[in-house]
This record gives sequence, structure tokens and C-alpha cells, in this order.
Amino acid sequence: MNVPPIDAVVFDFDGLLVDTEWSIYEMAAKTFAEFDIDLAVPVWATIVGLAGESDWWGQLCTANGWDIDRDEWWRRYDSLDRSFRDRLPALPGVVDLLDGLEAAGVARGIASSSAREWIDGHLERLGLRDRFATVAGVDRTGVGKPAPDVYLLACADLGADPARSVAVEDSGHGIAAAKAAGLFCVAVPSRITRHTDLSAADLIVASLAELRLTDLGRLVAGDVAG
Repeated sequence: MNVPPIDAVVFDFDGLLVDTEWSIYEMAAKTFAEFDIDLAVPVWATIVGLAGESDWWGQLCTANGWDIDRDEWWRRYDSLDRSFRDRLPALPGVVDLLDGLEAAGVARGIASSSAREWIDGHLERLGLRDRFATVAGVDRTGVGKPAPDVYLLACADLGADPARSVAVEDSGHGIAAAKAAGLFCVAVPSRITRHTDLSAADLIVASLAELRLTDLGRLVAGDVAG
């Protein structure tokens, strides 16, 4: 396949490769419901992509005027069963896209606001860990998205020029991080982030199953309008 030179494709993880975000939302919504708060998906979508150190919980409560006990909320949230996460599959198109990138000799990495242990655990159970040369998690940078650090680290690990690399994201915070790091960015809205503005991406596709290597090559070549 004739693909214009791409140094690397760097993927977000949660909500893009595996739909962990919906599971997290359901647990958060269940916990807020115990305080008589209806956590609507568009409200939750405002904090998707942020790292834990951002105090997303405090942001949600402040923005929506929710006055509840933080410690009690977290006690109830932490007590919920999480075993169903261990059965989550890779999302449609993930494996085929990775196959295509590997065949084309394009380096692949992950840049995430989650920690490596979380990401590696899912990749290992899905048999995908060896498909990525690096995982740049928030535990390696100390700061998550929308800061560009995880993308800059991933590109450095891969020996890739950000200006010749493409990020694949599902959130506005992730898009901001990728663009600040100098990468082109493809947005793939999840069932949560479709409620947000992802127009800062260079290209938006409905699913990874619709993303072609030629699309990525055209981005780097400057042939695709946002």
C-alpha cells in the first residue's frame, strides 16, 4: 500500500481502543444517584480525558452546584464491583488498523491520562501489548491531558517527529494535548464524547473501522481539511 511517510501514530486509550469510559461513567452515575443527583452524559463528557490529578470530581461538583460529602462519595464509588471491565473487548476497527500500520512500517504508541499499569493490563488480556512500542501514561510525566507532555514523551520514545505524526483521540482534552504537542489529530467520538465539541481535530471519523491509512498519510501531507 502506498502511504505517504508517517513517523508514528499515537493513540489515546480509554474510550478509543477499549470502551472503559462508559463503564466508569456508569459507576460514577450510580454513585451520584445515591446522593439524588442525575449525572447526565453531556455533563460527564466535560471531564473525559482529564487525569486524576485534575480533580475532575471537584470540577463537576463546583460547576453544577453539587454540595455532597467528598469522602463518602469516594467510599461508595470505590466499593463498586469492577470485574466487568475485565471483559471489555477492543473497539471495532482497532485490530485491523494496527495490522495496517504494522504492515506499512508505521511506529505505534499510546499517550494517555491513565497510568501504564491500567493500560498494560487491558492490552495484555487482549493480546495487544506487543502492538505498541511505547505507552506514555500520566505516571511517566506527572501531568495529564490537556497538557502535551504524554504526546511529547510518546514521540520521543518512538523517535518520531510530532510534525510528521498523527494522534488518534476521542476527547476535546486529548485533542488539545495532541495539537499542543504538534501532532495532527484524528477524532473518533465515543458514545460519551459525541456530546462535546471535537472540531479542533484535523479529521473526524465515526469509528476506527472507517479510518484508512491513506487518511493518515494525507493528513501528514497536508491534503485533508478539518
